[in-house]
Amino acid sequence: MQVDFYHLTTTPVERALPSIAVKVVESGGRLLVVSGDEGQRRQIDASLWTWQADSFLPHAQAGAGDDSLQPVLIGEAVDPANGARFVALIDGVWRDEALAFDRAFHFFDGERIAESRAAWKALADRQGVERRYFKQDENGRWGQAA
Repeated sequence: MQVDFYHLTTTPVERALPSIAVKVVESGGRLLVVSGDEGQRRQIDASLWTWQADSFLPHAQAGAGDDSLQPVLIGEAVDPANGARFVALIDGVWRDEALAFDRAFHFFDGERIAESRAAWKALADRQGVERRYFKQDENGRWGQAA
């Protein structure tokens, strides 16, 4: 199980998440996007429609139709009704339920640094969990820092 921590410093999650979602879907995988903030879920939904003019990424909000058909499902709970093996926690809150997936993407900003550090440290003691930390450079490019 792999957990990738993404420290958002210059790019908001609405711009950072779509490229990861595309890679997951292009590889044949499914993604569950989780946020406890309804406004953020709506924002991500809109972002996945408009992030690139020449792309289309099939997705839906949980409960808006047949969740099992969605390559990317956006919801409040860590409930992979779409059969996802990848989960993106986009509200900065770590949830241990993410450890049931093959890979988790944990996005956090400056307001959630302390909580994310605590999650990073707690995961160090978990057998079979590989942690990676990504940060942005001054141009907004992601690089693995740990």
